[in-house]
Amino acid sequence: MLTLYYSPGSSSLAVHIALNEVGATFDAKPLTLEKDTRAPAFRAVNPNGKVPVLMIDGRPLTEVAGCLFYLARAYPQAKLLPANDPEAEAQVVSWMSFVASGIHPSRQAGPERVREVWQVAEKRLGGKEWAVGAYSIADIHLFRLYWRFRGPLELKATDYPGIHAHYERMLARPAVKKTLEAEEKITSSLPR
Repeated sequence: MLTLYYSPGSSSLAVHIALNEVGATFDAKPLTLEKDTRAPAFRAVNPNGKVPVLMIDGRPLTEVAGCLFYLARAYPQAKLLPANDPEAEAQVVSWMSFVASGIHPSRQAGPERVREVWQVAEKRLGGKEWAVGAYSIADIHLFRLYWRFRGPLELKATDYPGIHAHYERMLARPAVKKTLEAEEKITSSLPR
């Protein structure tokens, strides 16, 4: 039994997308970041008070990369991780590490750093359709941040054409559409 604790639009979006990509049956527990994640009941699930938390038969797994990796390995038929290719698998991990440690914190370092890391992402993508050959969890992780920050950080498609094309391909995926629609419905019903 899988349960996803998430907050619409937050980092947990990537895990929500992956759950829909692999076709897993899961119980969704939407939370508000401002209130619910600070409550003692949630802190009992994740003492760090952050989402996502993916409960696997009652055991918590935290952090986007960990949850994505678990889903890719637990559902190999979804092909979200290269099979029998240690280097390609390591490239997926490298992309996810870059997204988590480079792209995500860049917004706190100011607009110059934001532009710099997205240029690095653009060069790493190198005009490829997907981050590491075939579609993978790295693409889900990358998409989530571009989706979230392109508007507020004024990331222009003309400055990052490869990243923007990747974003458009992601938006066309049925699992991404399904997740965004579900999270949009939840957002309007969560207490403020």
